[in-house]
Amino acid sequence: MPSPVMPTSPPSPRQGGAPHPPAAVSAVGLRKSYGDKTVLDGIDLRIPAGSVFALLGPNGAGKTTTVQILSTLIAADGGQAQVAGHDIATSPAGVRAAIGVTGQFSALDDLLTAEENLLLMADLLRLGKREGRSRAERLLRRFDIADVADKRAATFSGGMRRRLDLAMTLVGDPQVIFLDEPTTGLDPRSRRTMWDTVRSLVAGGTTVFLTTQYLEEADQLADRIAVLDGGRIVAEGTAESLKAQIPGSHVRLRFTEPTEYERAAGVFPGAVRDDEDLALRVAGDGGLVALRALIDRLDAAGIKAADLSVHTPDLDDVFLALTGDGTTENGTDAPLPAKETLR
Repeated sequence: MPSPVMPTSPPSPRQGGAPHPPAAVSAVGLRKSYGDKTVLDGIDLRIPAGSVFALLGPNGAGKTTTVQILSTLIAADGGQAQVAGHDIATSPAGVRAAIGVTGQFSALDDLLTAEENLLLMADLLRLGKREGRSRAERLLRRFDIADVADKRAATFSGGMRRRLDLAMTLVGDPQVIFLDEPTTGLDPRSRRTMWDTVRSLVAGGTTVFLTTQYLEEADQLADRIAVLDGGRIVAEGTAESLKAQIPGSHVRLRFTEPTEYERAAGVFPGAVRDDEDLALRVAGDGGLVALRALIDRLDAAGIKAADLSVHTPDLDDVFLALTGDGTTENGTDAPLPAKETLR
């Protein structure tokens, strides 16, 4: 197994780097246990305002527990955290006023219409009748559900329900939004619509804390990603920086003629052979310089490959390298959603 990827963080002003942007969410030494089971074992977080942060991990790794603590739904056993400038322990009301939370399952009232669900949330937030109606109308348009505003939520598709659920989260105009596996169960089209919605929120200055098992989702959306396993953050960085630290980049050369295949194997004696497909896997970073050198070696030997493809590690590889055997805290299987890995 590849060596663990160590968490990384931007340089501090004392080290000569640029000053840190303000943190929307920060945590130091966050801990939580249930009986003799340690769920969080001292995690540290720093999420700049106006960014998307993704927390990855297998089932039971502690992702939802982290969200519950930071949103003041449950108390931590140790450590400190601030959300939108409010301490989760000493100012929970301030935290709740500044955040929105969308869980894995919708919080809609199926007996109410889309508009009534939004107005109910406005009433709970004590916005006032005029302001509540104004925000409801604005959100119905923003999430493209104005034409079904008078339809009961029970009649909505999965994608429409998730859009309405997120719209309800935004009634209070939160600074920070926690999305706990928000696209679970959605079809690919609805998932991509949700991604577009998240991007528009961040473009408007909102900070998004995302937990997900869809690795492509984190790759598409997140400015920074942390991998949680065994109650600890075992890696943190941008998607590209995490991928770059996992070995496995290679160029695949495929041939149609056995004689050309054998000659190429002699040119690249360290390549991994696939005799059935007449293909060679040549280790390399896939960069332009490496590719040019590889092609020059083929040309110098007068060898013609049928095709060439570059393969680089993706977040699947990062996840598998860092999270052990991919089982839950109870030892049950935790399969990841299927994802295309071809580049």
